[in-house]
Amino acid sequence: MAFIKLTLVTFGLVYVAALSGIYLFQRDLQYFPTRRDPAPEALGLTGVERLTLATPDGESLVLWYAPPAGNRPVILFLQGNAGEIADRADRLAFYRSRGFGAAFLSYRGFGGSTGRPSETGLLADTKAAYDFLRNTGVPSERIILVGESLGTGPAVQTAARHPVGAVVLEAPYSAAVDIARRAYRWLPVGLLMRDQYRSRDHIARIRAPLLILHGENDDVIPIGFGKRLFKAASDPKTFLSLGPTGHDALFDPDTWAKEVAFLDQLFPP
Repeated sequence: MAFIKLTLVTFGLVYVAALSGIYLFQRDLQYFPTRRDPAPEALGLTGVERLTLATPDGESLVLWYAPPAGNRPVILFLQGNAGEIADRADRLAFYRSRGFGAAFLSYRGFGGSTGRPSETGLLADTKAAYDFLRNTGVPSERIILVGESLGTGPAVQTAARHPVGAVVLEAPYSAAVDIARRAYRWLPVGLLMRDQYRSRDHIARIRAPLLILHGENDDVIPIGFGKRLFKAASDPKTFLSLGPTGHDALFDPDTWAKEVAFLDQLFPP
């Protein structure tokens, strides 16, 4: 009996220690910036400005911006949770080759931006980039929000609160907390998680045309989460399977071409 009690006490202490560690360091498990901050031209990009935006809470954000060709829309791109916008230079070049303007945001704590990432912070950062485009003279109906993986959360909440021309979500989740529950079944994730990105609670308020793209074999964010979010969305909406591909499809130019084809129907060249 004493051995059983000792075992239970030991297990309880280990469990509490694990809970405490995950709670304290959870954002280190959610965000993986590499802090690279090269100049756009160092990556072969021409006509792209490296700008600095100030947030209301005092952070300084890096934004790569290239204006559109003629009356084409501007894509405000929101990256996933790893790496930097510098890792997406080929995507930016692809959009520009199709005539789109491009605004690639480096969240707080990413690249050359100050601060530390959080859901509240990323939403403020996205709003700062949106406001920059509006103040630059880009009409709201010519702003396209493209969210990649984690970036679909800020994209959904921003589009639910502010008018945009279209929204494209690549491998989205119903909520980040839903993904975390799947990964940490033994934890009370709903109580512990600070940055839950509950897209399912906001997406129905989006009135712009919506495209969701998802790979059938995505094991980072399984396609079921994307379908659940799509079901909660309002019309007009389109769901496009990327076929038997995984999360790496988000870095494939064929994926970008599919979303550009969708956007060209809304905004003919």
